[in-house]
Amino acid sequence: MVNWTKITTNVYVISLFASLGGITFGFDIGSNSGIIGTTQYLTYFDKPSKLLQGGINGSLSAGCFVGALFAGAIADRIGRKYTLIIASALFVIGSLLQSASNGVPMLCVGRVVNGISVGFSSMVIPLYQSEVAPKEIRGRLVAIQQWAITWGIFLAFWIQTGFAQIDGTGAFRGPWAIQAIPALILLGGLWFFPFSPRWLADQGRMDEAIQVLADIHGNGDVNHPRVQEEIKEIQAVIDFDKNVASHRYADLFKPRLAYRVFLGVFLQIWQQLTGMNIIMFYVVLMFKQAGIGGGGQSTTLIASGVNYVVNVVMTVPAILFVDKWGRRPTLIAGAFFMSLFLWLVGGLMKTGDWYIDDNPANTTFGEWVVKFDNDAKVNAIAAMVYLFVGSFATTWGPLGWIYPAEIYPLRVRAMAVSLSTAANWLFNWVLSFMVPYAMQSLRYGLYMLFAGFNFLMMVHVYLAYPETKGYTLEEMDIVFECNPRKKMDPDYLAMRLQEKLNVGVEKLDLPEPAKAEA
Repeated sequence: MVNWTKITTNVYVISLFASLGGITFGFDIGSNSGIIGTTQYLTYFDKPSKLLQGGINGSLSAGCFVGALFAGAIADRIGRKYTLIIASALFVIGSLLQSASNGVPMLCVGRVVNGISVGFSSMVIPLYQSEVAPKEIRGRLVAIQQWAITWGIFLAFWIQTGFAQIDGTGAFRGPWAIQAIPALILLGGLWFFPFSPRWLADQGRMDEAIQVLADIHGNGDVNHPRVQEEIKEIQAVIDFDKNVASHRYADLFKPRLAYRVFLGVFLQIWQQLTGMNIIMFYVVLMFKQAGIGGGGQSTTLIASGVNYVVNVVMTVPAILFVDKWGRRPTLIAGAFFMSLFLWLVGGLMKTGDWYIDDNPANTTFGEWVVKFDNDAKVNAIAAMVYLFVGSFATTWGPLGWIYPAEIYPLRVRAMAVSLSTAANWLFNWVLSFMVPYAMQSLRYGLYMLFAGFNFLMMVHVYLAYPETKGYTLEEMDIVFECNPRKKMDPDYLAMRLQEKLNVGVEKLDLPEPAKAEA
């Protein structure tokens, strides 16, 4: 007889199943990215202007911003699991609205509903994964979320490419309806998975929290040494939170937490300013502009689809090695290589012959396109884009979700992650709205702009971000006492942790995050 409890409390199974929420986000990106360049879509929606297309794409991000902003309070009140169930139901509704769209207004409503769902799940999934994960593999388990997003983009794009062969509205209605399938699976299956043990403990349901920890980390044995050690740390932090600290949003801006909130928010903003999600949204239009794939619909879609293959494959090294490489070196290396490849893309595109397309048969009619004197430059641009995507997938893709989910104390973790995720989606909305204009007004300068952002984020990580690899969530207060450019002394960590466990809560002297700048 199958022991379902053993399956549903396996940390890898929990992380993989929760990551179906990431697939839903990826499905929306992948299907929409391919759809907006097809003749069927352009004909039915009367060739949306750059402003209107930016609004259609940006409606998802606007919904994501709203969802992420409110997800923290909801996740604290009803739990991580129930918040994900609500997100799944919303995504099914939004997908059906998109599929049944009779015009742009209904399409945008469906995308806003999907966005609220994605805002919920993009904030809660990394939080849930980090709170059930052992410290040794926490990065790996949260990275699965990013891998799920890449799979969603990959599958949806190629599903859409297949549907593009259909004449009529089925070419885009089919992909929009199919994206509801992973949300339905998540909606039905989450009921059988455990609550976050740290959320249970924070709610005063300590017996349940101990049992979940025992099932996850101790093979069901509540007396397992690891379970006892972990619950002791959790209890010490909760005692402090209940007796000394408060659970208000205003706490996020007090000196003890403001520095960490600043790091989490800026990491998510920087993730958007890498330029990756813009390439995912507009890769078809970008490749059309550069003449990659010959400019034909099918060949351009295939050339663009290679992007998504690279994205999936190159996320695997992050899953396998992020807990060995560490957060800081991975982020710094990723920003360096992304900056390099975008400089090369911009430089190569600058050498082309730019002109206004005046062929009425082209969907790019009246827009700037570039022509090169040889195919070598076209192929080099495609190669640099693929290398950029691979660099992001191995570094900032997963780390953008891992780092903010692990640096905050329990009492404000959901609220802080909610704020950082909302910042991510706010910038996603701004960029998705503006990029169609920027592609035309800045042309090759757009890629140089994002190259500059990547260089700045490399410097910022080096100066300000401490290493968090290998520490429990309860040890993060101590981690932020140290110089971010130096590894913490293990003896000092042991001494401070012992103080937290043994000294009365009224005597606890938690670190000021500002000391991390020393």
